[in-house]
Amino acid sequence: MDTIKYINSVEKKIEKQLKLVDDVVFFNSKKVLEAFRKQGVCEYHFNSTTGYGYNDVGRDVIEKVYSDIFKSEDALVRGQFISGTHALCVTLFGLLRPNDIMLSISGTPYDTLHEVIGIRENSSSLKTFGVKYEEIDLINDDFDYKRIIKRVSKTNLKVVYVQRSKGYSTRKSISIEKLEKVIKEIRKVNKDVIIMVDNCYCEFVTTREPIEVGADICVGSLIKNLGGGIAPNGAYVVGKTNLIKLVGERLTVPGEGKEVGPTLDINKSLLKGLFFAPSVVGSALKTAILTSFILEDKGYLVEPKYNEKRVDIVQNIIFNNENDLIKYTQGIQMGSPIDSNVIPVPSSMPGYEDKVIMAAGTFTQGSSIELSCDGPIRPPFIAYQQGALTYEYGKLGLIKAIENLEEK
Repeated sequence: MDTIKYINSVEKKIEKQLKLVDDVVFFNSKKVLEAFRKQGVCEYHFNSTTGYGYNDVGRDVIEKVYSDIFKSEDALVRGQFISGTHALCVTLFGLLRPNDIMLSISGTPYDTLHEVIGIRENSSSLKTFGVKYEEIDLINDDFDYKRIIKRVSKTNLKVVYVQRSKGYSTRKSISIEKLEKVIKEIRKVNKDVIIMVDNCYCEFVTTREPIEVGADICVGSLIKNLGGGIAPNGAYVVGKTNLIKLVGERLTVPGEGKEVGPTLDINKSLLKGLFFAPSVVGSALKTAILTSFILEDKGYLVEPKYNEKRVDIVQNIIFNNENDLIKYTQGIQMGSPIDSNVIPVPSSMPGYEDKVIMAAGTFTQGSSIELSCDGPIRPPFIAYQQGALTYEYGKLGLIKAIENLEEK
């Protein structure tokens, strides 16, 4: 079969879904541009600081732009965060104190947070500092409202935690509408508990973000959606001023907080990445929609299906056998611009219990907004594909993955 002709024929069938993505891209591009203009972003904001990073006007304007986009009181946007997991860790340690209770209402969080929380033993975990952890599983991909309301009605609870994206689980990701509903229900019985959202992979996928529907604090990575494939590292935390202060003082030093932190020539990259982010997220979504249709057409289970409403940029392909998972992932690597000659193999990785295979021929190490694919080597052998800096490069990577998967 001529794969390119096949993909061209598929695009005609998914034209409606691709157009819906374009509408969201336009909405979020307008939001970003208006924030840049409102905050008066200028060329001098590209300048850098070193050392303590006092009086970094570029850093300050970036955080104001993020506050505008997320409709939050304050923001912390720093290259000192090495990943989304790091930002989540700093936020949790900033908010929680000994004997406080953290409740996850979206089930068990992503693998790399297990040692942060103490689900897996680690002498530096929240658990070792006396922070207690509880969780409530989802029911049929929705919140267990009855159990949640019963639990949050009690006063001995500090943080309610929601992870929107599915991680390495088989559940669906959590839509902004479901998040809004559960927050409203929680607020009926508890006005004080801090509602914290892991927003990784979800930014700019729709037209609203968690703070707009009542979340107190929201965290994400800049080597995912909002970095636009340009930010070399970093993460953001947005939310209420008093909470951002706590997180800032955990990232740096109590008493100094957000006032310090050199930008080391990163400002222009963060601003440029954010500027491109709506379009890049759109490319990732189109690649995911195309992937979903084609892999289902070839007999594999997929989630979400091509015509389902998207919550994040992640596309699941359930292979139900190890060999197909490995071959598909290796094909994504072959279709990448960087390290295309490298053949990924399952291996042990820090923070994961199972061996993991990862394809990431990316300009920035670990960048999930660039076309990448990974999955734990465990049943049902799911590939978690995400990203694509452009739709065209996403299609080309997908072509290579399909060809490698079908190679006899």
